[in-house]
Amino acid sequence: MAVWFAEWGWLLSALYFITIAATVLLVILDKRDPTKTTLWVVVLVLLPVLGFLLYLFFGRNLRRSRIYKRKKPIDLSGLRESIDPYMVSLPEWVESTSSSVNASIARLLLNNSRSPVLRGNRAKVYHQGREAFGALLADIESAREFIHLEYYIWSADTIGTIMAELLMAKARAGLDVRILYDAVGSWGLSKRYVRELQEAGVQIFQFQRVRFPYFADRLNYRNHRKIAVIDGTIGHMGGMNVADKYMDGDPKLGSWYDSQLRLVGPSVAAMHLIFINDWDFVTHYAHPFEFHRVEYPNTPENVAVQVAASGPETNWATIMQAYFTAIAKARHHIYICSPYFVPNESILTALRTASLSGVEVRILLPAKSDSRFVHWATRSYIQTLLDAEIQVYLFQGGFNHSKTVMIDSTCCTIGSANMDIRSFEDNFEVVALVYDSALTQEMEADFLVQLERSQRVSPIAWRERGFPDRFKDAVASLFSPLF
Repeated sequence: MAVWFAEWGWLLSALYFITIAATVLLVILDKRDPTKTTLWVVVLVLLPVLGFLLYLFFGRNLRRSRIYKRKKPIDLSGLRESIDPYMVSLPEWVESTSSSVNASIARLLLNNSRSPVLRGNRAKVYHQGREAFGALLADIESAREFIHLEYYIWSADTIGTIMAELLMAKARAGLDVRILYDAVGSWGLSKRYVRELQEAGVQIFQFQRVRFPYFADRLNYRNHRKIAVIDGTIGHMGGMNVADKYMDGDPKLGSWYDSQLRLVGPSVAAMHLIFINDWDFVTHYAHPFEFHRVEYPNTPENVAVQVAASGPETNWATIMQAYFTAIAKARHHIYICSPYFVPNESILTALRTASLSGVEVRILLPAKSDSRFVHWATRSYIQTLLDAEIQVYLFQGGFNHSKTVMIDSTCCTIGSANMDIRSFEDNFEVVALVYDSALTQEMEADFLVQLERSQRVSPIAWRERGFPDRFKDAVASLFSPLF
């Protein structure tokens, strides 16, 4: 063995060096964030074999790769006849709104994702799972034509069983029932559960099934969206998945608090097109959906909504850019709630700059989390936020899973995207921008109530934490750009 190694060891060493050098070159040529590039190079050099595997599965930037190029860009022209009366032209919107934030975000999303502002909506926000699922089940029960659902987590527990029974009954009654669930988020969903739905006439598919040889290409890019569309007129979206913990809480974390948006009106068309786009991608256009004219109910609220989607298939980091613009344009206050807070440098700089410019910035984070390492990474950003005089609160009333942003009492965002790099760059996400002062003020009032159930982080106490906590946060901070 020793003789063999002495004779051929140079060749193994050369192959080893060439493989690592080639991988490092690929990382550099990926043209990603310089900090992330540097970290991946360090990992590959210090941990060659493990680093190569980690980069293969989690590091490659597949935005606009061949896998996702077959996804057609979202285009509202298919429903133009239905939504034309509700579309707001950009000049009209800029003239009618008194908020520079609203005008800037609307212009941005129209340019980077062709998503128009749509008036004529009714909007309601739920924070408790039982209320949110009660409304969803009632809407499904009243469905007359179709029910289209897309979730990151779908569990065969109590609520999953209730949903399945109702959906199977609707499919047997002749309705078009379709379900998309993420293959990783819903890893434990049994084949028997899926088969029973299929036998009842429900069309159900996995998003990005993870299997050889596509394991490395697909593991890191997950569909984190939560969308429900009923008859094209009613939509649900937000942070809640189909699982009991969103109603009953978690044994370790306690009560579950979240935010879910119910929309009635033309903005549901934008949600529906996101679903259909994902559906066609998964089914390879084998099960097309025929759009037809939709009559939306008259609503006195006339709420203006813009729906933003982002993911590896989009040209721009749409949702991150919307967050950045909202933060940069804020003039009075910014309220943010995110269960996972690992922002990129652009968002972090925008938040610190806003605070140092005199804008009140309050951020609500969880005191405990369902993801230990991400929790440490979240905590690693608290000191730099405090240094910029940003108010940071840790929620004590269980686990707050809401993903919301409120700006100047004029607009708010609700959706699936966390304030983290994974949501900005890797996951398929969806967020609603709601331009309505009444709803935004309602959200802000609830946010302030949640602050009363939270502990404000003291800069002095945080700085004086014990060495183990500071060490864990420091290590997590070092690797947080790789998340």
